Amino acid sequence: MTEHASNSSSADRSTAPETVSSHAYNQGLTPLHPPQKSLLRMGMILRALILLTLALAAEILLQIQLGTTPGMVLIPTALFAAMLVFILPGRIYRRWGYDMGDEQLRVLRGFLWRTDTIVPFNRIQHIDVAQGPLQRAFGLSTLIVHTAGTHNSIVTLPGLATADAEDMRETIKGHIRQDMI
Repeated sequence: MTEHASNSSSADRSTAPETVSSHAYNQGLTPLHPPQKSLLRMGMILRALILLTLALAAEILLQIQLGTTPGMVLIPTALFAAMLVFILPGRIYRRWGYDMGDEQLRVLRGFLWRTDTIVPFNRIQHIDVAQGPLQRAFGLSTLIVHTAGTHNSIVTLPGLATADAEDMRETIKGHIRQDMI
């Protein structure tokens, strides 16, 4: 599962400040499977298309009602949509990481609001591996861990290779069985 970890040289770090901060944040954690970035980008493309459609409708309405100049709404919205599609997926992808230790699963996520969740194996009630249609197309799965308690009782880890998610589920099940003995 650690085969996707990137090893950057010090020369790479000096030329890419964003990479330095993301590596410092996720240092020692396993990144998500690389196709997850493409899946994130597809989601952003869909959002951008909806946004551009609404902006076009607003542009037409403003031109008819107020006689505004063409491009007043659509151009800034197109620039924002381009940022959503080309910049945001990479940043979101780099801010996810996980570590499966001997007695716990740690999931670190968040671009603006960062969350570091640690799930002890002895608190896990059951585990699911889920796949949506787009995830299946990319060979990805989501590991869903249900824990005892009410606050944050469901922890999800998307963007795993299907084989890795199933291996993690089996490993956690093995730890749960040992705890019950």
